[in-house]
Amino acid sequence: MFSMVKRFFLFAVVNILIIVTISLVLNLLGVRPYMTAYGIDYDQLAVFCLVWGGGGALISLALSRIMAKMMMGVRVVDPNTPDPVLRDLVMAVHKLARGANLPAMPQVGVYDSPEINAFATGPTKSRALVAVSSGLLQRMGKAEVEGVLAHEVAHIANGDMVTMTLVQGIVNAFVMFFARVVAFALANAMRSNDNERSGPSPMIQFVATMVFEILFSLLGMVVVSYFSRAREFRADQGGAGLAGRDKMIGALEALRRGTQSIDNSHPALATLKISGRPAGFMALLASHPPLEVRIDRLRRMV
Repeated sequence: MFSMVKRFFLFAVVNILIIVTISLVLNLLGVRPYMTAYGIDYDQLAVFCLVWGGGGALISLALSRIMAKMMMGVRVVDPNTPDPVLRDLVMAVHKLARGANLPAMPQVGVYDSPEINAFATGPTKSRALVAVSSGLLQRMGKAEVEGVLAHEVAHIANGDMVTMTLVQGIVNAFVMFFARVVAFALANAMRSNDNERSGPSPMIQFVATMVFEILFSLLGMVVVSYFSRAREFRADQGGAGLAGRDKMIGALEALRRGTQSIDNSHPALATLKISGRPAGFMALLASHPPLEVRIDRLRRMV
């Protein structure tokens, strides 16, 4: 119960921080209301959508390490810990980080979960976190763990957290912009002759904006998911370069065997979570390629 209250409190604080910060930025930029007596001011609308769409994503990225620790219960491991398993874990991450020429060693954390999983997060390459589940440490061999860690370090080295945040921010901005333009056009077309002087109905425009944001968001998710799958393939290749192809393949094979125990409650934080084999349109929304495809690509890699 306390954990749920803490997570809800964190969620509320983050959202309040985002709203306050973006509102201040809009005021500093002198952004005026984009709805005028003559219709939409497209310049003001573009700035409004860019700030709101990208600002929220960037703030979430800046707080990603803190949110991961609080929401997932990640405990940062002291490099001098007396626990040999955890000490080896830190040493393995630091070795891979040096091999990837990271400017600073990532924090290494562990969280309690029976799933086999790991994830990397953080706002920059110098302020990253690599976290693994207790289930991964218990059920994977040393070579398989190294393959998983290499994949996560490759995500950091490739700047995937920043890249995906920028992609998501741009998509958000486009979704907000086009949803408002189309909603205004629809509300304008539906107004009666009696309301021509008063303009389109605010209620119709508001409801239409919400509906179009949902529809355009689904299309935007296809774009974001495509980039996400591409980054996963690249991280697999980077992990194979850091730890060796056999270890990377072994890690994915072990993950495939353990997909039944995967917890999908925080999919946005995971970089190796795969559950099921979506087909049709849902396959376009998958953030990760099928494990079989990833393994096959590694086996064919020269």
